[in-house]
Amino acid sequence: MQVWTEIRRKVLVEKVSVRQICRDYGLSHHTVKKMLDNVEPPGYQQHEGERPRPKLGSFLGTIDQILEDDKTAPPKQRHTAKRIFERLRDEHGYGGSESQVRAVVATRRSTSADAYVPLRQPPGEAQFDFGEATVEIAGVRRKAALRT
Repeated sequence: MQVWTEIRRKVLVEKVSVRQICRDYGLSHHTVKKMLDNVEPPGYQQHEGERPRPKLGSFLGTIDQILEDDKTAPPKQRHTAKRIFERLRDEHGYGGSESQVRAVVATRRSTSADAYVPLRQPPGEAQFDFGEATVEIAGVRRKAALRT
């Protein structure tokens, strides 16, 4: 920031040429022009929305379908991000990188809605927890409903 204001002062007030500033500070004339156009450094501006994925874009629907099918599959049979990449490459002709697939899978999995039941109890009412317990009655082991 100090160099920024120093260069602006030298060019605008002291009338030092842009060419001389470029030589003195080792900067491009494009950089010096930006400094003269802006009072302070403009900072980083991220664009709205997702970045384009030219190679992966047409496969996003396939990834979503695989992840949706995995919700009903047993945990041991669900796809890893690597396995999804391999399927895209082998079955659908995807030519991009594995890291792009991993990033999409990670965001898709993390954005799934958390399911919970809000706990609200009016005053004077109790809360019950339900479960199962294995009990032995007359020498026979059975599952019994447990309520606390």
